[in-house]
Amino acid sequence: MEEVRSWTDRRTFYSLQAQPAHSPRQPGMTPASYSATRMRSICAAIIAITLVAPGCRRADDGSSVRHTLVDSRDWYDPRSLDPAKATDVPSGRAVAYLFDGLTRFTPSGEVEPALARSWDVSPDGLRYTFHLRDSVTFHDGSLFRARHVSQSFQRLLRPETQSGTVWPLFPIAGARATAAGKDVPLGLETPDDTTVVITLAEPLAIFPKLLAMPAAAILPDHVGVDFSEKPVGTGPWKLVQWKHDDFLKFARNTNYYGGAPAFDTLLARIIPEPSTAVAEFEAGTVDILYIPEEQTRSWENTDERRANLVSAPALRLWYIGVNSTRGPLKDVRVRQALAHAIDAPTLLAQLLAGRGTVAAGVVPPTLDGFDAARKPFAYDTLAARRLLTEAGYPNGIDLELWSSQTSPWPRLAQTLQAYLGAANIRLKLVQRDASAMRAAARAGQTDLVVKDWYADYPDAENFLYPLLHTANKGAGGNVSFFSNATFDRLVDEARREADGQRRATLYRSADSLAYQQVGLVPLFFYNEMYAVQPWVKGFEVPVIFNGQRWTKVSLGQ
Repeated sequence: MEEVRSWTDRRTFYSLQAQPAHSPRQPGMTPASYSATRMRSICAAIIAITLVAPGCRRADDGSSVRHTLVDSRDWYDPRSLDPAKATDVPSGRAVAYLFDGLTRFTPSGEVEPALARSWDVSPDGLRYTFHLRDSVTFHDGSLFRARHVSQSFQRLLRPETQSGTVWPLFPIAGARATAAGKDVPLGLETPDDTTVVITLAEPLAIFPKLLAMPAAAILPDHVGVDFSEKPVGTGPWKLVQWKHDDFLKFARNTNYYGGAPAFDTLLARIIPEPSTAVAEFEAGTVDILYIPEEQTRSWENTDERRANLVSAPALRLWYIGVNSTRGPLKDVRVRQALAHAIDAPTLLAQLLAGRGTVAAGVVPPTLDGFDAARKPFAYDTLAARRLLTEAGYPNGIDLELWSSQTSPWPRLAQTLQAYLGAANIRLKLVQRDASAMRAAARAGQTDLVVKDWYADYPDAENFLYPLLHTANKGAGGNVSFFSNATFDRLVDEARREADGQRRATLYRSADSLAYQQVGLVPLFFYNEMYAVQPWVKGFEVPVIFNGQRWTKVSLGQ
């Protein structure tokens, strides 16, 4: 797959690796400088409390009712509110508030109708007929019609749009050629105002999930050069103000076809410093707070704080890319030795405060295709040494392990160096900035590279295909250069299979094969953790970045 496939790789780059580390006390800080920094954070929180205090009003019985929800999950500014340019998490979240696609994700990761009230699929799986809602209006009052779907998709595909996320439309017949600037027929028809017919180049059972991606959002007729600053959609929220690097303020769409949100205002605060966000949460001026890994224990071990915690598995895998085309790593026994040499449960506890589950494959536990019966490789240093000897390396091997320079990756790399060293696998650590590390891995220049992967959409295919399929080797994201014809056949068949149970069986078989062949070394799946104020009702931790639109959440006293 092309580079544009890797929306989540970019997301990881912009969040974990390119942004400031979560830790309140940065490496190299003296106690004095840390104290000064924390004091500035507390002062900033006090100022913020006076400037952006959540609004309240009196109910009929005289009680105080909150009408503004303050969300502090993002610590950097969205890149763009234009769906075609939404290549990071904050942008993707905001696009979900402002716009609708033909489909959307629920917080639990299910795909459901949005602007399309229903759809039919032809027996051969190539033709999707979407039946549209007929009374939906954009924020400017104009009526949504089928032409808007055609216009939005064609805009996304045009090279001059310069979208970084055009790939969700690539399954459509002619879409790749259109994106390359060629004048070819596009498999997109609008026979009337409430019908859209899409023809695919080949069957793809998960196609409705791709249409829930931010890039596939539907836009109005007039999209000006300032559309990112003045977006107009059909979503449950309208943009009121965007103060860059500070906050985005949204007002509820009282005409929303799915029912207006229960509160008036959504305030997305951008707070880079975790201690500031914590101070505001404890002062009651932030309603939703992301808990960084290093703060986990302090929240779990404090009764008052623990009462506010909610946690759920995320679609995020931490893993070691193993370049199976280089030297000793060509031998599956060497790759199995790597897996046996790592104490993953202890690593999870030390690095992520136990927030997650040890992985025995790449398919997360919450997705169809996960195999609960499959067990992780046992931590066994002697078994690892024995496998190396069987492979012809009785004196061990020397490899390079690449990682990002940004926390927590260097600490993870150092811990892996110790584990593997005990098994006679000697590692030279190579640390680079995130973009240089990724470029080297995709060019096949790394032996081992430690990374993570967020899902673009909630389906096992989005782990198996990008990370391990032959078609995705190198630039597409398969930095292990794993290539197995049986694995490819299983995944390709699953992509076409309309029956959900049959598709899950194919996913499990593919995941099992890649696990035994150690196409990569899966470490663990991550759990998201948030603190939520007691007056916030109905909040679900979304398993996918754009799954929470605040339409089922209410605010109490």
